[in-house]
Amino acid sequence: MLYIYPNQKPTAIPNMGEFDNKEREEVFSKKVRAGKRTYFFDVKATRSGDYYLTLTESKKRLEDGVFVKHKIFLYKEDFEKFAEGLNETVDYIKNHQEVVEKRYEYSENHEGAVKSQNDDFSF
Repeated sequence: MLYIYPNQKPTAIPNMGEFDNKEREEVFSKKVRAGKRTYFFDVKATRSGDYYLTLTESKKRLEDGVFVKHKIFLYKEDFEKFAEGLNETVDYIKNHQEVVEKRYEYSENHEGAVKSQNDDFSF
């Protein structure tokens, strides 16, 4: 498994045990392309069959073409508090600054064309 973090050289991380994706069954996956970033929402199952969510942001570095990924593991006992915090934060931004939602369309070569959309963004 290769993880690259900003301002660091690529490093291989040895088997991470509980967090090793190869050992986890992927139950559901949703890919969201948003401009230069892609977000992955993956539902996985632990060995005992409990579901958890991984949120991954992926962005291609222009200087070397390497995809930089940031990952969050979110467990079901934290879903409600996480959603409350996220919604409160998004509402704060909406109430204090104008938010212009954008819808992205992609061609076959994955170059995004932006389309403005003023629809409400809710979770």
